[in-house]
Amino acid sequence: MEAKVLVDNLIEKGLTIGSCESLTGGLFASTLTSVSGVSKTFKGSIVSYSTLVKENLLGISHKLVETDGVVSSRCAYEMAKSSLKLLDVDVAISFTGNAGPDTMEGKEKGLVYIGVAYKKTIIVKEYHFDGNRDEIRKKCVDAGMDLIISILD
Repeated sequence: MEAKVLVDNLIEKGLTIGSCESLTGGLFASTLTSVSGVSKTFKGSIVSYSTLVKENLLGISHKLVETDGVVSSRCAYEMAKSSLKLLDVDVAISFTGNAGPDTMEGKEKGLVYIGVAYKKTIIVKEYHFDGNRDEIRKKCVDAGMDLIISILD
């Protein structure tokens, strides 16, 4: 179970984690909280599904939304950066993208950006997933866990 590996890794290192989720709609947080003992590391999640929540709660500029869109590397970066501070955690992960079924902001279904903020570094990776909405969301969570584990190692 990948979630258990991540949780154990975070606990072993004495790190806290939080998430900022758009297209995953809380699936990352739900997956983590299925692991016994997660309360030692997981602080919470912000589900910023709408653009207004991204702007009003996370402080993502309207100009960024207009120029790059919410499905963008810059948006994932800002989501991770903001949630690191808002949730007061050591590690913050963000998910933004298009789970389909149609294009969004002119961007194809399956285009996803995952951001991870850790220490003074923020890494954003671009992914292209196939499948239906649920499959894409699950692939996002799995990829996010892999990304965090690789950054911590």
